[in-house]
Amino acid sequence: MIDRLTDAGIPVDRYCRVLGVARQNCCKAKRTPTAQTEPRRRWLTGVILDIHVASRGTYGHRQVHDELTLGMGIPACQRTVWLLMNQVGIHEIPCPARVKQLREPPSPATW
Repeated sequence: MIDRLTDAGIPVDRYCRVLGVARQNCCKAKRTPTAQTEPRRRWLTGVILDIHVASRGTYGHRQVHDELTLGMGIPACQRTVWLLMNQVGIHEIPCPARVKQLREPPSPATW
């Protein structure tokens, strides 16, 4: 976004003031290269979203991880899957509470 504003000819001071960001942070963000894992994380987030939609929102991070590693053969750490799902805001639909079924009380004849 910063590059687009600079390419449009807007002065750095102006868009930093409008965005509420210090000028030093804008310049630092431009100098800092993106991490090597960033493109893979973006791609993996899209795959996770596809798996979650295909499961109709019922899969949590464990099931999504299993589908990635066992079903699709994509190596991914379970914690990374959990982290990416939390960053995007993907959560499983909670299951209904399990009700304990009570056994019939013993008949008086068995006492």
